[in-house]
Amino acid sequence: MSVLAASPHDPIVVRADDAEHLPEVGHYLLADASASNGALSAHRIQLARGADGAVPHRHNHSSELFFIIDGALELLVGSEIITAGSGDFLVVPPRCDHAFRANLNSTADALIVITPGVERFTYLRQVARIRRGEAGRDSLLTEQDRYDTHFVTSPAW
Repeated sequence: MSVLAASPHDPIVVRADDAEHLPEVGHYLLADASASNGALSAHRIQLARGADGAVPHRHNHSSELFFIIDGALELLVGSEIITAGSGDFLVVPPRCDHAFRANLNSTADALIVITPGVERFTYLRQVARIRRGEAGRDSLLTEQDRYDTHFVTSPAW
C-alpha cells in the first residue's frame, strides 16, 4: 500500500514493495494526481526486449517526462523516432504526439512522470485489462478527455 501525502506540504513516499504492479503492461504505479495534489502522476515501466509500451497519443494539458533507468526505449516524438538509453532524460511537451516501446535489442526500465498530474491509474488498469483480452481498445475512446490521452495515427510509428 502506498503512503500518500496528507496535505500539499507533505512528502509522498511509495516503497518499491508497495507499488501496484500491472505485469501485462510492465507498469508499477507510484503516485497518481490525487496523491500529489495534482502536481504529477508517476509510474515506472519495465519492458522486455521489443515490448510495446504505448501507442501513438498526445496529452493536451500535460508534459510527459521519461528518465531511462536502464536499457533503451524507442520513442516517437512528433514525427521522429529516437532511441533513449540509460541515463537519458526526455520531456514531451503538451500536444506533441508520442509513443514508446523497448528497443528490439534491449529491455527498458524507465520512470515516467506526467505534470500537471492526471488521474492515470484507472486508465493504466484498463490498458492492462485490454492486454489480457478482458476489454477492447475501443473502451478507452470515450475516456480520452478524462485521462488527457488522445490517440493519434503516425506514419512514422
